[in-house]
Amino acid sequence: MKNTIIYVFKKAAWFTILFCSGIVILHAQNPDTNGSGITADVMNEIRASVNFSAVDTALMNALTNNDVNALVVNREFLKKHNDLFSHEIKTEGITDQQSSGRCWLFAGLNVLRQHVIAKYKLGDFELSQSYLAFWDKLEKANFILEFSLQNADRDLRERELDYILNQGVDDGGYWEWFAALVEKYGVVPKDVYPETYPSSNTWSMTSALYEQTLAGIQELRTMAQQRAGMERLHQKKVEILKEVYRILVLNYSEPPREFIWRYENKDSTISTSKPYTPLSFYQEAIGLKLGDFVSVINDPTREYNRLVQFDNTRNIFDTKDPVHANVEISVLKQAAQKAIMDNEPVWFACDFGKETYGTKGIFSSRILDYRSLYRSPGSLDKKERILYRFTHANHAMVLQGMDIDPQTKMPIKWRVENSHGSESGHDGFFTLYDDWFNEYVFEIIVSIKYLPQEVREIYKQTPLHLAVWDPMNEMLKVDKD
Repeated sequence: MKNTIIYVFKKAAWFTILFCSGIVILHAQNPDTNGSGITADVMNEIRASVNFSAVDTALMNALTNNDVNALVVNREFLKKHNDLFSHEIKTEGITDQQSSGRCWLFAGLNVLRQHVIAKYKLGDFELSQSYLAFWDKLEKANFILEFSLQNADRDLRERELDYILNQGVDDGGYWEWFAALVEKYGVVPKDVYPETYPSSNTWSMTSALYEQTLAGIQELRTMAQQRAGMERLHQKKVEILKEVYRILVLNYSEPPREFIWRYENKDSTISTSKPYTPLSFYQEAIGLKLGDFVSVINDPTREYNRLVQFDNTRNIFDTKDPVHANVEISVLKQAAQKAIMDNEPVWFACDFGKETYGTKGIFSSRILDYRSLYRSPGSLDKKERILYRFTHANHAMVLQGMDIDPQTKMPIKWRVENSHGSESGHDGFFTLYDDWFNEYVFEIIVSIKYLPQEVREIYKQTPLHLAVWDPMNEMLKVDKD
């Protein structure tokens, strides 16, 4: 026993010598002679630069005991703020996506539900977000299965395949994905297909779906590498999709293929019961031609008046990749103004987390004064924020009102319908000031009729094809968590 202990000790000591020698060798191979590291002298210089005054000490005490956002609210701006709008699209109720990343679906259905409310003179009414989310998950699973099958000879670490597999079956999406789902599956009222706990709290369910789908991809790749025929591979893919569908049904319940709907309007008149399919309900109750709606983006890192397309950016495999007309920010504002004046709400994507005062529901570049607190002159413009990955479109909402300056006839601020429940913002609504629109709005969706002719012509261009990992593509996909 004693000899064993001595042996172990000697081995440990020898390992320590080798380990330390390794550190010396590594250090010798990478000498810090060009100022690349934080040396003791550099650290001393940094420490010496901190010379707190009484005001600095008071600021440190305040910051270490409070939420910084509460300390930097611009009081002078807040005193001038109001929630009044010269034009407002009437709506009923506020939706709540809860602990899910479905804002793009909620915003899309918030645009559509206004038409149902107006047509049938309803009070609070919602379309089922779970219904479209169910089909979105199934379609996303099919997309990565089929893409992986058709690219079975590619290395899993290859950039495009790696990116697409990482997207998996997450909650996020684009307007174009929403439109594709509606056109294929229709819509149903929320009381026909209500929320479940997993539909509103999606993390665990999505994780299970993702693992199931990846395991299926592994099987398909193995079969393909063993020279299985395409017919057999697609049969196997259907078997995998059956398991995905089963998990979805366990979490959501079976989506309706037919249903009976009746309603009570604001006059307390109760309608007769009527049978529908999801598609027939969409056609009768809403009837919008979603093919007339286009994506207008503002990406100052690229050429304006150019049509761009992000390849392999779909949820439904056999649809087209989305295209976007990249234009000056003024074009987005003018188109949104025309739509709202025509009582058409506008879906838009933005960076929700930047310069936002959620307590009062305010988006403005002037509401949070960090510069006065930190005395920091550093700042990035919109183009630089995109290039340096400091901003992205993490949320989709709906513009459904604006306050027009009587002199310039341009919006001073915009009314925003959010999907975070009535306790966020001002009873669930936010006020978006025009300066914030310039900096943090990246995309709007409008009917092409609200665009000037020269912008409509952009959609006839051969698009500039961009990779799926392009920074703007990543920015435009909202609520990925």
